[in-house]
Amino acid sequence: MPNYTLTYSEAVGGWVSFYSYYPDWMIGMNNYLYTFKGGDLYRHNANETRNTFYSPWWIKLGQPNGAFSPSTLQAVFNQAVLENKLFKTINLEGDSVWDVQLETDLQNSGYIINSWFEKKEASYFAFVRNNTSGQLALRSLNGIGSSLTAVDSGTTNTKINFSISPLIDIGNIVSIGDYVYFLSGSTPVLAGPVISINKDYPIGINQLVINNNMLTPLTTPIPTNTNYFLYIKNSVAESHGVLGHYCTFNIQNYSTSKIELFAIQSEVMKSFP
Repeated sequence: MPNYTLTYSEAVGGWVSFYSYYPDWMIGMNNYLYTFKGGDLYRHNANETRNTFYSPWWIKLGQPNGAFSPSTLQAVFNQAVLENKLFKTINLEGDSVWDVQLETDLQNSGYIINSWFEKKEASYFAFVRNNTSGQLALRSLNGIGSSLTAVDSGTTNTKINFSISPLIDIGNIVSIGDYVYFLSGSTPVLAGPVISINKDYPIGINQLVINNNMLTPLTTPIPTNTNYFLYIKNSVAESHGVLGHYCTFNIQNYSTSKIELFAIQSEVMKSFP
C-alpha cells in the first residue's frame, strides 16, 4: 500500500488532495512549505514544474530533477441510481485534455487517450468505447440472413448477393466500416469490413461489398452459395458506450505546466432491455 501526503484547505474546511511525495518531516515557514527527505531539505512551490517532486532517497542520484507523478482524479456519475444507463460520451471543461477511463458495475471503457478528444465550443469531447467481451460486447450484433451467392470480383473484394424474391432485407442499420461475419458450421468467421452497400431491387441488385483482405487474409473461404451472414458495428464509428447503474471515472494528466479543470460531464441515456 503506497504512502501519501494529505493536504488540508482552510478555505473549504476539509482535506482536498493526496500527493505522491512522502516526506520524513515537514514544516511551514514564511509562506513556504519545507520538507525533509533522506537528510535533505526541500522548499516546495519554488518553481513552475508541476507534478514533479523529489525522488525517494534511494534513487535520488538517478533522478536529479525529481520524481514525476501524473495528476489523477476519481469521482462517480451516479444519477438515477436504480436505472441501468448507457454512458455515451465524456466532456472535459478546462484548458487541457486528460486520459480517461470509465468503469461501471457491468463494463469497462479501457483508456480514452487524450488524442481522441476534439475541442468543441471551448470544451474537450470524446465518445466512449467499451472493451468488454462476452454477451454485452455483442449488443451491436445484427443478423442479415442467407446469401444467394458470394461473388469474388478480385483478390481483395467480395460481393455478397442476397435474394430479391423472397427479399432478404439488408436493412438500413448496416453501414460502411461494419464488420461482416459468416457461419462456418456453428462458428462465426470474420469476412471483412463493408466498403459498399448496393440496393436496386428493380434491376436485381441487393448486395454488400466487403474487403476480405483488409484485416487478415481469410483462412476459410467465403461460401459461394447459401450461408448465414451477420455484422457488428464498428466501435470507432459508432459508440455504444458503457452500460451500468453508476460509472466511476478516473482521469490522468501528465502535464508539467499549470492546467485547470472546471467540470466533467457525460451524455447518459436510459438503457431499455
